[in-house]
Amino acid sequence: MLREQINESIKSAMKSKDKQRLSTLRLVSSAIKYAEIEAERTGRTLSEDDILSLLQKMIKQRQESVDIFDKAGRKELADQERGEIEVIKGFLPQQMSEAEAGEAIGAIIKEIGAQGVKDMGKVMAALKQAYAGKMDFGKASGLVKTLLTPQA
Repeated sequence: MLREQINESIKSAMKSKDKQRLSTLRLVSSAIKYAEIEAERTGRTLSEDDILSLLQKMIKQRQESVDIFDKAGRKELADQERGEIEVIKGFLPQQMSEAEAGEAIGAIIKEIGAQGVKDMGKVMAALKQAYAGKMDFGKASGLVKTLLTPQA
């Protein structure tokens, strides 16, 4: 479904001659095709969750680039990366609010019976399986660590 959405968006960007959007969508399509090849090599198929994770990874890479370009005074390159981020975000489901993420993390911790920071990997794996594409796992890991650390 997501692949079809991206392909349709490529067609509409071609028709409207939106070069930046078209370029970004082609990058996304290429990354998905590469991931499909890698998945087939290991004997599996690429799922929608895998594609969502790939899109989140692409956004994270671009956010890191924006920081670097801003620090280097390259505003035009930073703006281009920001534009790409917005295009890619259009294919992700609505992100959870911080409060919703906190509730989801608390529920997962309770569900798997996590006792401390040593169980952080289990909690993160369960979160990624249950909330792929809906949660910022960079922020979530800090919250998980806080919730699993015994309070003095």
